[in-house]
Amino acid sequence: MPRKRPFSAKRKKQQLRDRRERKRGDAPPGTGSHSESRECDSDAATSETGDPPARRHDPGRFRLQLGTARAEELARRRRQAQEELLETLPESTLELEPDSVYGPGLDFPRRPAWSFAMSPEELRAREEAAFGAFLRALRDGGDTVPFEHNLETWRQLWRVLEMSDVILLITDARHPALSVPPALATHVTRDLGKGLILILNKVDLTSPAVATAWSHLLRHRFPSARVVPFSSAPRRSPTAGLQRRQRRAGGWSRAVGPRQLLEACESIVEGEVDLSSWRARLEKAEQQEEDEEEEEEAEEVEDKDEEGEENGAAGAPRQWERYRHGVLTLGCVGLPNAGKSSVLNALLGRSAVSVSRAPGRTRYFQTHFLTPSVRLCDCPGLVFPSHAPPALQVLAGVYPISQLQEPYSAVGYLAARLPLPSLLQLRPPSATSGWTAWDICEAWAEKRGYKTAKAARNDVYRAANSILRLAADGRLRLCLRPPGYTAQKDVWEQHPDTAALAALQERGDPETPGEGATSEEEEEGADSEEGAEPGDSTRPSGHAYNPFALLCEDEC
Repeated sequence: MPRKRPFSAKRKKQQLRDRRERKRGDAPPGTGSHSESRECDSDAATSETGDPPARRHDPGRFRLQLGTARAEELARRRRQAQEELLETLPESTLELEPDSVYGPGLDFPRRPAWSFAMSPEELRAREEAAFGAFLRALRDGGDTVPFEHNLETWRQLWRVLEMSDVILLITDARHPALSVPPALATHVTRDLGKGLILILNKVDLTSPAVATAWSHLLRHRFPSARVVPFSSAPRRSPTAGLQRRQRRAGGWSRAVGPRQLLEACESIVEGEVDLSSWRARLEKAEQQEEDEEEEEEAEEVEDKDEEGEENGAAGAPRQWERYRHGVLTLGCVGLPNAGKSSVLNALLGRSAVSVSRAPGRTRYFQTHFLTPSVRLCDCPGLVFPSHAPPALQVLAGVYPISQLQEPYSAVGYLAARLPLPSLLQLRPPSATSGWTAWDICEAWAEKRGYKTAKAARNDVYRAANSILRLAADGRLRLCLRPPGYTAQKDVWEQHPDTAALAALQERGDPETPGEGATSEEEEEGADSEEGAEPGDSTRPSGHAYNPFALLCEDEC
């Protein structure tokens, strides 16, 4: 075995510096200590054969590329968070008009016309030219919030739209107006002529009345689309405030919405594809839920059947046709962190696709066979051009919280709509008569013990990120309402669809967490430090539930 060469700290720093330059595009790929030999070999091969070297794989070509604000704007927001006192806004301010998010004429990048007769280089050049023209036109048309600038990610969306027969647009029930780009819905239904199903995901994080109101609004705005409520981890009585989110291990059969999704697909397919195997699969899952003793044995048999279906599936055809080979392809698209991978796992009944709280976990599309006649396709999340408030993007989990340079304005946006000081049980500032966004972050840092490394001051930046993660994860529930909901609140609460949705969640939610219940903080150790609560104490029987006292002193 050859002896390892010494690797100094100076050489390591240079290697990291070269890697950052390659990611930013300042240096051509191939520079650096580890790639010098490969670069020499490729140059030698080029000189001998006369052909250009092969295109090397770039591991960072699928990363999120979202723009950032200017330094002057960031400084202004920081001063505003430190000086401006927060005022509690009325309930009507929670109403969000969809036209204010995606204004008229706001489009998304489209794939130019192509054919199999084109060479890969010609097609790549045409796509890059069309994408560049779109960016220039959008830049000249007006200001938009940061959106996806990575062409490779848009190529993944184009591929999924082409190969799918029915598009599942995954939306977050807390803010569907942000999750449903009208240009994408119109392109699917009119230009492509394909079926569209709006999955109102995470209905357990909002009230049934609000979810019902959003469902009716989406049906009115998109008459050709079906709206299906969905939840991979149903909860019985969602309440406002900071609370734990627990998921029962192996409880995918308790998901809310798979049967409604099957019925929507049957209405679109109209018998052209045999979906009896999907219905038999759902009935089998319901039977497993009723018979808890045979649950583990049944899941093992099901996994074996699924592996056989995937291995025996036909290869990908070159020409995509509607229901080719009698297979229905469902493409899951939507914004980052909308729950596309969670929906796919809930339908499959197992953890086939990795999920994460941070957006951008899914880098490229991947397919899984639900049954021999139903195929699921998971697409990376994309941030579409919009006029949404930047703070709303952060709270929705669309923008990576770890990359924020100024998180305090998003905390102020949240504090103006939720009583954060009382929910987090923060001590009021002594010198001022009110709260600022900076005061809330500093009080939360003092409560949780977040300190800087050198000066041991309150780490306000870390505290702000912790609060934003709680909101993006659904533990601080900020649920926006459709226009006119406040005036018709009683009507929506007494609507028959609201009672039906509540009964559906009641049937999907288990009576007790059970011994197999695990918290998400334990499953994802990377975020356990940011807002996780040690221990899982139970509330004594006979005590009234207080949503404003969920963080006790012993839990901090």
